[in-house]
Amino acid sequence: MNRNQLKGRANAAMGKIKEITGRLTGKDAMERKGNAEKQGGKVEAGYGDTKDDFSKATKMSPVFTPHGT
Repeated sequence: MNRNQLKGRANAAMGKIKEITGRLTGKDAMERKGNAEKQGGKVEAGYGDTKDDFSKATKMSPVFTPHGT
């Protein structure tokens, strides 16, 4: 797990908590901010997943290794 995956999932979880808290307390601004943080976290985690997949693929394939080694 890389930094982007970890940070993204943490941000998504915190955003979900804020979203639910806002919904339960009737604070629309907090709910919207939580939803935005949750979505941003999902995007960052997805970027980390893609980065990790690419890293794994390049380690397995000699075509992507630097200088053909």
